[in-house]
Amino acid sequence: MTEQTEVKPAAPDPAAIRDAVTRQAVLGALLDEIKNAYKDAKRDADDLLDSAYRASGTTKTDATLPDGTKVGSVARQGGEREAMLVDEDAFRAWVRDTYPTEHVVEFVPARVVTAVRPAFAGRVLAEATAAGTARYVDPVTAEVHELPGVELRPSRAASHRLTYTRGSKAQPTAGRDLVAAAYRAGALAEHLPAALAPPDAAAGDVQ
Repeated sequence: MTEQTEVKPAAPDPAAIRDAVTRQAVLGALLDEIKNAYKDAKRDADDLLDSAYRASGTTKTDATLPDGTKVGSVARQGGEREAMLVDEDAFRAWVRDTYPTEHVVEFVPARVVTAVRPAFAGRVLAEATAAGTARYVDPVTAEVHELPGVELRPSRAASHRLTYTRGSKAQPTAGRDLVAAAYRAGALAEHLPAALAPPDAAAGDVQ
């Protein structure tokens, strides 16, 4: 039997490897600068937008380039509230007295365990969440029950969402592309971290 010699693949050009790794390193460093700067910018914007909302009810603010061109906007997203069990004993007692078939009693050696059927508890809490109040309406009798041990509490805080403009007849260029063009033209130096500021702007700061 003839032994076959394994053919090793040709090694890539060392210069190509070095260029690829260098490109990764450069972009990684710049990405870190952008991430940190964006985090600071978002925090500052959120703080100011929250203050504006409390003072005047403002829920939307446009983002514009230095020449006044609109490139996007930030809109306030309202928080959400959800019905939550804050007193399980009180809620379980209500279910026991009002919907006994949904109240489970289990005899475990040396102890007795009582509980509400999870499906029923989930249905009641979901209805209270949808109604925005700690109440449950019986689907058969239409009787309205105040829910003991249940409160509506924040499940998601208010936030702000940034969206960019889309191309239109009035402005064919989309917001992201407008920002890119302004960056290439050196018009965004005041909004950029020092590491990404155009050379001319950096030189101007030094003088």
